[in-house]
Amino acid sequence: METRRQGPVATVGSRSSLSSLSAAGTSHRPSMNLIVPATSYSSSEEEDFYDANEYSDTPSSTTSPTIGLRPFVEPPSVEDSPENSAGQEQASSSVNKSRVSGTAAPPPVRDDGSLDYDALYEDESDHELDGLENHGSVVSHLISQVKIGMDLTKVVLPTFILERRSLLEMYADYFAHPDIFISIADFPDPKERMVQVVRWYMSAYHAGRKSTVAKKPYNPIIGEIFKCHWDIPGIPADSSSLVTDGPVPWCTRNQLTFVAEQVSHHPPISAFYAEHYNKRISFCAHVWTKSKFLGLSIGVHNIGQGCISVLDYDEEYIVTFPNGYGRSILTVPWIELGGSVTITCAKTGYSANVEFLTKPFYGGKKNRITTEVFQPNDKKPFLSITGEWNGRMEAKWADGRTEPFVDVNKIHVVKKKVRPIAEQTENESRKLWKEVTAGLRMKDIDRATNAKFALEQKQRDEAKDRKERGLKWETTMFQEAGENWVYKNPLIMRISPKNKPSNPH
Repeated sequence: METRRQGPVATVGSRSSLSSLSAAGTSHRPSMNLIVPATSYSSSEEEDFYDANEYSDTPSSTTSPTIGLRPFVEPPSVEDSPENSAGQEQASSSVNKSRVSGTAAPPPVRDDGSLDYDALYEDESDHELDGLENHGSVVSHLISQVKIGMDLTKVVLPTFILERRSLLEMYADYFAHPDIFISIADFPDPKERMVQVVRWYMSAYHAGRKSTVAKKPYNPIIGEIFKCHWDIPGIPADSSSLVTDGPVPWCTRNQLTFVAEQVSHHPPISAFYAEHYNKRISFCAHVWTKSKFLGLSIGVHNIGQGCISVLDYDEEYIVTFPNGYGRSILTVPWIELGGSVTITCAKTGYSANVEFLTKPFYGGKKNRITTEVFQPNDKKPFLSITGEWNGRMEAKWADGRTEPFVDVNKIHVVKKKVRPIAEQTENESRKLWKEVTAGLRMKDIDRATNAKFALEQKQRDEAKDRKERGLKWETTMFQEAGENWVYKNPLIMRISPKNKPSNPH
């Protein structure tokens, strides 16, 4: 069976306990309680593998399709669960082509005239939903089928709202500022390390928005993998020092490496891991979601946590994730983050409370964020931060000093590097979804829909075969440890305290 139900998550990764934790599947510290709604995207236990589907422009009341709505939010690690037959997934060419207006820019081609799939993924031009308001009747029909608070396993979205990448690739955007992340390990004082953790976390969300219109990434299929890495500004890669036992074995000790895997279908859990060998720092996380229809919005509660491990100080910083909201879904949808998250270090006692503030109905600003950072056992913060998570944030210290904390519009976004599709394995994200991406980029919705259907049908067939043979899905790079998902071969298990690099810079 592939059915897994995750309860409250626990912490993982300390030097003293990770080996036994990974082996025994137990945890050494409970995490904070998470409040989630009663309804969920993953409530269906059917072996369904649907994402956005097509449907008639004028469905009748007796044949209206069931829906499998994924929200316009990130990071939405959710799986759609429509109950309609596979035959309902593919719409007629005339219907598909009527849904996307405008003319696509010329697709990238190689010298031999073939389509350059790698360039399709690297193309970050913002092709908005042309004439989105023209699709209002489509969205209105969908909304008419749901009630406030309803489980969203029953709603289907059209293919044209998909973003051109997998959710697994979207998680890599947490490290768009790899220099900020790895520099956590450079600060000798625990107070300074905590402040740098907060700085990285608060700057980690803006890069995920590739479009001003909210779109939805592809639902990863079970077993899907995404790998990438970053060169760190100011630090040479040093090609002679490959980390062959790391998550990206063709990378070096001075590069930040990242790997993600879709480890479960019910609930749809994504796990991801990043490490920098020479800085001796890593990050491991898992995420899944519960969702509700809220009327003119969609709310998504992210379940899970991440763990920053700073090996030289034997410290773990446990972070949780904000909720996401898709607003204005009848017109031009946009993303909003909301809710309280925490950052805690059990060893040092430092902690932070981060509030993502939703926009008031009347007036107010979007994307507001406030943070309070506390020393051990203190009730008053030594640092308060206010601003916008996609803009400028200001720091106010307990002694009254104020100064800029971080301005994400003025710091460099480091572009991740991905191995060419021709060199990828069959289950890597960009190779799996390349035909869907090509169809969306060229506004050939028939091509995108048919490619997605074929991919999901293959997954359904394989799941049916495993069920008939009584086989359980086996993950590749992550394993369950208590109620967490942990990377099987993390940096902490491959480097002993005595093997500290002589030149970490």
